[in-house]
Order: sequence, then C-alpha cells, then structure tokens
Amino acid sequence: MKEIKEYSLLPHNTFGMDVKASVFVEYGSVAELKAILSNKDYLKPSWLHIGGGSNLLFTADYEGTVLHSAIHGYEVVDENDKTVDIRVGAGEVWDDFVAFAVRHGWYGAENLSLIPGEVGASAVQNIGAYGAEVKDLIVSVETLEVSTGQERVFANDECHYAYRESIFKKELKGKYIVTHVTYRLGKHPLFNLEYGNVRGELEKRGCEITLDNVRNTVIEIREAKLPDPKVQGNAGSFFMNPVVSRLQFEALQREYPEIPHYNMGEDRVKIPAAWMIDRCGWKGKQVGNAGVHSKQALVLVNCGGATGREIVDLSRQIQESVFLKFGITVSPEVNFI
Repeated sequence: MKEIKEYSLLPHNTFGMDVKASVFVEYGSVAELKAILSNKDYLKPSWLHIGGGSNLLFTADYEGTVLHSAIHGYEVVDENDKTVDIRVGAGEVWDDFVAFAVRHGWYGAENLSLIPGEVGASAVQNIGAYGAEVKDLIVSVETLEVSTGQERVFANDECHYAYRESIFKKELKGKYIVTHVTYRLGKHPLFNLEYGNVRGELEKRGCEITLDNVRNTVIEIREAKLPDPKVQGNAGSFFMNPVVSRLQFEALQREYPEIPHYNMGEDRVKIPAAWMIDRCGWKGKQVGNAGVHSKQALVLVNCGGATGREIVDLSRQIQESVFLKFGITVSPEVNFI
C-alpha cells in the first residue's frame, strides 16, 4: 500500500489539471482495501475513488483522501468451446485488457479499443463505442461495501446497466468499490461493424476482417478524431449522446432532414451530440483557455493553462445553445469534482 500526503493529481486526470489531494492512497489487493475501509480516518472529511482519471474534471484541490486501485491480473475462470470468462483486476488499464483479448483470439471487446481508463471504471460507467457496450461482456462485478468492508458480487442484471449508466453511478454511487470484473468473450468470429465508419475504413484499406484489423482500424479512427491527452488535455467524449422519443425526433427531422440518428427500439432514438454542437457553431471555438476540438465537437480541450472552472463554464454555454436550438439537453459524461 502506498500513502502520500499533498499529492499532485496531475498524472491521474487526463484534462491535465494540476490539483492536489490531501492524501493519496493506492492499494494492491482486496485485503489492503479492506484495511483502508476499516480505518475511517482515511474517509474523513471526504474520499474519492479514481481510476485513470479520464472521466473526471477537477475544479479545485481535493480536500480529502483519493483512493486508487493497483489490483492487477487476468485469470480464466470458465471456458467452453464457444466462450471464455476472464476475471480482471480493477486496476488494469482497459485498453491493455482489449489488447490481451485480441492477442488470444477472443471476440467482443475489439470495438472498445483505445477507450481510456481502467477496468473498474468500465463496469461503473458502462463504457461504449462503435455500437458496442461493455455491459454486453460483463458477467459479474466484485466489490467491497464501503461502510462495512464486506465483499459483494453483482451479477450483470443486478448492475442495472443502461446507456452510460449503472447502479454504481446512481442508487449505489459511493457505496461500493469495484475490485474485479469478469468478462465473457467469444471464441468464434462475431463482428459489429455497422456503427460509425468501421466497415468503410476496413474496405478502404482492403483489409481482411480479423480481430487485429478491426482493433487497429478502431484505434486509427479514434486517433484521427480525438486528441491525445498527453499532448492536449481532454477527457474524450465530454457529453453523452441524448436519447429522445421518436415523436420528438420526427419533429426535429422535419426541420433538419439531414439529422443523423440511431434507432433504440421502436420508441427511442439516439442523436449524436457532436452533430448538434457542431450545428451550433462550437467546433474549433476557444473561450479563454478552454475550447472545443477542431475535429470532434464532442471533445472539450484544455488549450493550455485552463482551470476546471473554465471547462465547466464552456460546457454550460454549449448546453444552453444546444437546448435553445434543438430543445434537447446534452448531459456531461464527465464528473465534476
């Protein structure tokens, strides 16, 4: 276990906010986490558990304890001729797990390549990209209850997954800490190439449809559209794509026939937030030291020296203009701390 006071969180948030935590504690096992939770001094006056910091925006120093998992490892816990179940430590980097799966010829995670963050956060956020969501891979989520230190395993259906949502973000927010996640991957080819331009990019390259080629294509698409946080601070997609009623969508479609959309069953439609933000004139715009990326309107960036408050203020201006133009509220995917 590692404990550091007045610790800089700069390496732990992709927006590049140079803020400090009063105390930073990193644990490497379930036993160490239990010891931390049994010492309530660690949890006073407040505490925050972070992963890779790719979904956080710090607006000030954190006056409390920041916890971070260093629980690592991959373990095959079940296997048959069709699927394999892999138990993964919550502190593993998510994209390292995707690369591990692809190397072993296991299908299902490749569309989620290069999503920043750690395995524990994948189960909390229900990360997704290019028509795939991690909820469709998760078998179970192992946790510790913060108030008691007791272990609890959540089956997939107990996690109440929805678009970028889970029980860990709502009813049980702050009540459990994820220690391991078990994923089920396929052993036989089953690709999802229809969302976005994955199939088109594969065809343009003349690539055979393989795990390696799909992963590499997704990575290239993401790198072309999204800035590298090591070069320009950002948290990837800042806003969630709103899901609206079909009635509301059809009204918008009459006014904007070109509006892109994805059907979510018979009664709901997902509309790309980036399209609406772009139509409001925000793409490439800078306000103070905060801005909207020039290639992807869904990404807010630290243009150099931005404060968390500047990013928050910019996001609220964008929300207001989208609502005034389209009557739709775009909600941040990023958590403000």
